[in-house]
Amino acid sequence: MDPVPGLDLDQPPFDLLDDAGRARLQAGVDLGFHGDGTTLIEAGRASPHAYVLLKGRVHAYQPQAGGGETHFADYGPGDVFGAWAVMAGRARLTYRTDGECLAFLIPAEVFRRLVDDNPRFAAWFNEGLATKGQLAFSAGRRWTPELATRVGDVDLAPAERVASTLSVAEATRHLRERGVDCLLVDDPAHDGPGIVTRTDLLEALALERLPLEAPVGPLANRPLLCVDPGDALFQAMAAMTEHRVERVVVRRGEGIGGTLGIAEVLSHFASHSHLIGLRLARARTLDEITRAAGGMTALIRGLSRQGVRMPDLMQLVSALNGRVMAQIFELVVPPQLRERVCLLVMGSEGRREQLLRTDQDNALVVADDLDWPELAAAMSRFSQALAQAGYPPCPGRVMVDNPHWRLTASQWRTRIAHWRHDHGGGTALDLSIALDARPVAGNATLFAPVKDALMALGSDGILMHHLAGATLRFDTPLTFFGRVRGDAQGIDLKKGGIFPVVHGLRCLALRHGIRATGSIERCEALVAAGHLPHGLGRDLPQVLNVFQRMRLEAQLATLDHGRIPDNHVDTGGLRRLDRELLRDALHVVKEFRDHVRRAFHLQD
Repeated sequence: MDPVPGLDLDQPPFDLLDDAGRARLQAGVDLGFHGDGTTLIEAGRASPHAYVLLKGRVHAYQPQAGGGETHFADYGPGDVFGAWAVMAGRARLTYRTDGECLAFLIPAEVFRRLVDDNPRFAAWFNEGLATKGQLAFSAGRRWTPELATRVGDVDLAPAERVASTLSVAEATRHLRERGVDCLLVDDPAHDGPGIVTRTDLLEALALERLPLEAPVGPLANRPLLCVDPGDALFQAMAAMTEHRVERVVVRRGEGIGGTLGIAEVLSHFASHSHLIGLRLARARTLDEITRAAGGMTALIRGLSRQGVRMPDLMQLVSALNGRVMAQIFELVVPPQLRERVCLLVMGSEGRREQLLRTDQDNALVVADDLDWPELAAAMSRFSQALAQAGYPPCPGRVMVDNPHWRLTASQWRTRIAHWRHDHGGGTALDLSIALDARPVAGNATLFAPVKDALMALGSDGILMHHLAGATLRFDTPLTFFGRVRGDAQGIDLKKGGIFPVVHGLRCLALRHGIRATGSIERCEALVAAGHLPHGLGRDLPQVLNVFQRMRLEAQLATLDHGRIPDNHVDTGGLRRLDRELLRDALHVVKEFRDHVRRAFHLQD
């Protein structure tokens, strides 16, 4: 059968149909002409057709409870609409032409048969954001099969367990006889096993000059760094990078299934990230750290092109950034004082959602009894060193060289108590930044009471009302067909998309006592606790992935042209699939903003 002229069956979602479905579509589709102002579908009613717009523009309007309607979105050539009205038998929106339009008409009966017979085609409309995101992300990328490898697919080293009383000499012999690089050490004084590696034993003998008869118990490291068999191998590598270890323990149900080392990981794929990790491990000067960190953009570009998922990529980048910051911190803070201070990262770095390096957002918790006259000078050197390593200063001065962000534990608690009663713009911004804080260097226990004080703010209804109001500060840029509302630069994805989701989840998490800092972790915890609808909980992580991917691609293209990257995306240059995906994501943002509005009793 000849193809229908102008209807591209090789484009989503029609490329998801099988041959029989394509033939049925070609046999049933018709072409319709519609004059200016024609109502194609009316909200609340069924539609006799699903539409694929060939020429012209169509506006969608959402009816209001008190009467009237609001402009919801626009559709242009290539866009599909009316599917929900056909599948559910009742339209959610009214669709009206803007000027003369030409559209393909897919009869409702034909469309429903296509949905029934083609599960992937049905998923496009029923769970559209996730399905479209997978297609858009994979399009044009060189997918590396190794990136899909799971920990359970790899040959693991056996988990050899020994008693804590075993001597160093016997432990060394055990390693050689069993052909392993580590031992799990059981000690009655601890709840679970620790781990001791060949390197630990060598350093104990050569550096600490322990006798061969010394027990291995005190040498064991705790707690164990564990991964699950279902985790991606890439995630395991990111975990090793963040914690500066070369072997992790693999859980198997309630027990331990074996251990996984960096050598096994690298046997599956070579990673530039491991080269950066090795250079950081060997770095002893700021110049050496800077040179190691200089490979980050190339790493991000390469892994993005290979199809690494945004959450995994952000996790790895966060781990490497944390190592850079921790090593610079150790250069400027004397060893004897590192237990008296705690370095925090905040903002996107605190949430582990950073990709290309942006402004420094960090703070310091200082022990109440620390007497260190050189503290201010040391933190000034730290901020300057970070700038040299490629992390530019924060325009708002959210940095440890600013006394406002360098406080003792008691001063932090006093400041947090002040935030409870001061709801001003600057205060709300400071609080939002602090809520994403996590420790990366120094003594993390100093942060615990600060975190407790921050979480206690969630019980203050007045404060939460004012804090959550920022979610509505920027309009969702939806006036489009496939052209999102924006300016000459395009749209600001951070203001119009990322910020409302991140901040809304931040406020909901605080209100319900969820301590996670990552947006996806907050989302999952909110759904599990019944504080977020399942549909939003499914779509919001996909929304963030869409925004992060599109912003990253735009930023890398900007770098290629020798310009400074920002948060704008030129929607005119997007593929049709990406425009549709972006519009769907912005629809979810609008729905989430409405949820936040109701949850905190907000008004626009």
